[in-house]
Formats: sequence, C-alpha cells, structure tokens
Amino acid sequence: MTSTLLRGLLLSAALATPAFSADLRIGLNDDADVLDPVFSRTFVGEIVMASMCDKLVGFSADSQLVPALATGWTLSEDGLSLSMTLREGVTFQDGTPFNADAVVHSIMRAKTAQGSRRASELSSVKEITAKGTHEVVFTLNAPDATLIPRLVARAGVITSPTAVEAAGENFGAHPVCVGPYKFKERVAQDRIVLEKDEGYYNAAAYSFDTVTFLPIPDSTVRLANLRSGDLDMIERIAPADLATVTSDNRLAHVKAQSLGYQGMTINIANGEGAGPHNPLSQHKELRQALSYAIDRDALNQVVFEGLYAPGNQPFAPGSFWNDAETPVPQRDVAKARELIKSVGLEGFSFTLTVPNNQVNLQVAQVLQAMVAEAGIEVKVEAVEFASMLSAQAEGRYQATLTGWSGYVDPDTNLNQFVVTGGGMNDPKFSNAAVDEALAAARAESDPALRKVQYDAARKILNEELPLLYLYHQSWIWGFNASLQGFKPYADGLIRLEGVTKG
Repeated sequence: MTSTLLRGLLLSAALATPAFSADLRIGLNDDADVLDPVFSRTFVGEIVMASMCDKLVGFSADSQLVPALATGWTLSEDGLSLSMTLREGVTFQDGTPFNADAVVHSIMRAKTAQGSRRASELSSVKEITAKGTHEVVFTLNAPDATLIPRLVARAGVITSPTAVEAAGENFGAHPVCVGPYKFKERVAQDRIVLEKDEGYYNAAAYSFDTVTFLPIPDSTVRLANLRSGDLDMIERIAPADLATVTSDNRLAHVKAQSLGYQGMTINIANGEGAGPHNPLSQHKELRQALSYAIDRDALNQVVFEGLYAPGNQPFAPGSFWNDAETPVPQRDVAKARELIKSVGLEGFSFTLTVPNNQVNLQVAQVLQAMVAEAGIEVKVEAVEFASMLSAQAEGRYQATLTGWSGYVDPDTNLNQFVVTGGGMNDPKFSNAAVDEALAAARAESDPALRKVQYDAARKILNEELPLLYLYHQSWIWGFNASLQGFKPYADGLIRLEGVTKG
C-alpha cells in the first residue's frame, strides 16, 4: 500500500482541529514530472516551481504582465529587438550571482537543449546577448508579439548556470533558481519539500519555513486530508465536493476561471500508437464522429455540477480569442454514424489513456457511455499522470485525456501543440496552412489582426481534430479558514507572497 493511500485512509476518519506550524502542506491532484523548466510539462510541476523559480516576467492577480526578474523592457520600432533590464543585487539559491550572463545561459539552454519543451516557444529568438551585467538583448528572426507573454511561463524561468553545468542532465533532481523557496527533497509519489531561502530579495514577504507538496490523486481523500488538518490547502477541488467545503466553517475556498482547456489528444502520426490499428489516426471523419457523439453540456452537468464551460477550442466562450464561427457542436449521433459509414465502417474502437484520478475516470466513463451509442467502443486505461505524458510524448498512445492550464496570451495555448515540430505536438500533426497562420499571428501586434489568423487556424483544426476540446474548468482552491492572504490567479498557480496562517 502506498504511503499516499495509507495517509489518506488513516486521516479520512479524523476531522480534528488542525495544529498550525511553520510548514505549509499543499495537496496536489497529481505528482509532478521533472522539476526542470526546460523539460517540465505538467501543471503540478509548474505549481511547485511557482514557489521555487521566479521568471523574467510576472503575472498579477488581475491577469496583467508585471516586472519580476526583469524590471523593465523595450521593444524596438521594427519589432526585431527586445531589451530587458534585470533586477540587481539578486543571487540564485546556491549563491551564484543573478546577472545578464545567467539569463543568456538559461534562454539558450531552453532554446537549444535536446528534447527541450521550450524550444518552439523561443523559436523566434535568433540570439540573446548580455549588454553589461544587468541588461540583455533578444534579437528576433521576425517580429513576435507573443514573446514577452511567453516569458511569464516556463520559458522565462532563469536557472543557476553553476548548478546546471554541475548537474547536467540531472539538474531536475535538484533544481536551483531565484525564488522564495529552494529545493530540499523529493520522494516520488509521496512529497516534494521546499525550504525558505533567506537570501531571496523579497524573503520578508514569505511566512513559511517549509512548503511541502503532496500528490493525492483521489479528490475525496485529498479533501479528507484538508478537513482533518493534515493539509493546509488543496488545489482543484472537485465540483461535487464544493458543497462539503462551503458547509464546513473551518474551511474556505476561492475560484478563478481557467485560461486553459481540457480534452483529448489524438495520435495522428506519432510512433507505435498511430497506424491502421488506431482508426482515429487514419481518418479525420472518425475524429469528427467522436466529437459529434459527445454531449459536452451533459458532461459538464453530470461530472462538474454545471460549474465548468463546455468547449471545442483552446479559448473559452466569452474570450476575445474565441472563434464564434465554430461554436460548440451539439451532440448528433446520427451525424456521427454517417461519418463512420463514410469511411466504410459500421463502428470502431480505440484506447483512451487517462490519468488515474477519480474525476478523470468519471469523465472517461461518461464519454465511454455516450459514444457507444454511435458505435464507438472506448477502452479506458488509467495510468499515473507523469507516466502518461511520457508515453504520449513517445507515441505510445492512441488517445489521451489531457488538458492545458493556460496562459494569458493565446499563442501559448495553441502554437506548441499543433505547429509542425512544436515542443508539445504529441499527435505529430502537421499542416502548412496552420503553421503559416500561427506564424503570422506571432508577427502581428494588433489583437484584431492576430485573431483573424487564429480563426483561420482554428477552422482547419476544427476539421482535422488532432486535439478534441471538451470543457474549460474553473480553478477551485480549498484551504483552512485561518489561512490569510491567498489570491486566486487565472493561470491556476499557487503564489504564496503575503500568505500567512494562524
């Protein structure tokens, strides 16, 4: 029996008043993957890194870009040069000075490292150079309106060059950044522990000696641990559990609308999971049939108590970037059957790999029942989340139930997943018209003209369906009522500046 499950079973029966300490304990929906911003791709990994690694550009509670490790920036008139001034008097957690050379080292590593998940995010960067000790200049291949917003994500994390050079490929096992908390220890599938860095330039704003992250995939067990006091905070409360939280006066919760999406990633041409044994990879008509067989409204009501928004694209309804001309399709089983017959089949089957947590399994079961009415058999396979993503990247999957937490700029929610050679294009989808439209969107600064390009790409993607979008979630955090100062952010990350507990 795993230590996580044992902890849940032992504590779920006890609902004692929590005893506070200088340690903040946070329950996560999954275990993180590698804690290296160049190779990381899980949402929970970014939650952990938000307390450990500052970025060049920050993100405010009202979804604005703000200075962080970069104190200011200037874009040249032709859009081909970005100058950033850097924070002075700062050191990495290993004592290495933070300066322009360190920024150049991090950006070039993210751009050129073999297997980097950030390479496509930085593809517009021709070179980056140090200008003195506290200024860097990005020289671009072409104007890129999306570069600065992407530096609020993992591409903007700056790591200690000393630690990177010493650790090499093992850097993610003991990461070193600039941040309020530094890495202390990790026990896979059990805990990640960070300890306060007293040398951090803003250390006085952080109250806890240590922050411990505990992966507990079962939402019921995670909530029981919160109610018992074994946890101080949990992320992604299941909508079905929200009534329990609101009825318990020892607990509080906050919500924020996600910038991202949840859905299916479908293997088009990636390794062993594609080919004749995977009908979805062979015919876009079958991917379209799968979409028509799903009732997104019913899925939202049954699994999420109506708290989420049905979706069919990476941009939520009501977003400026949403393509209103391709609305969420209504379920049409007859249309689904017609599309299946158009390729000479009466039905087909495929394996859907899902993260092994209660909510995703429920989503899979609802989908399984819905699409069966159209003659589509879904074989559900549940695995640990980080393992699923590794298999997905390597092409050992037919379709997966996955999503993206989202960022403020639309490019980060779309480009790397669908452009040819994109860092997280696990379907290995390739379409020249999509590539051209998304490249044009990066080069355009006018939001209205950018949206024209996104809409053009979306219409192709809505037909080809390498990603089948299902819904847009709301972030719901639960925590002990004595925890004060926590602010919800639309990117779903946990920021602990100014947070205290009694």
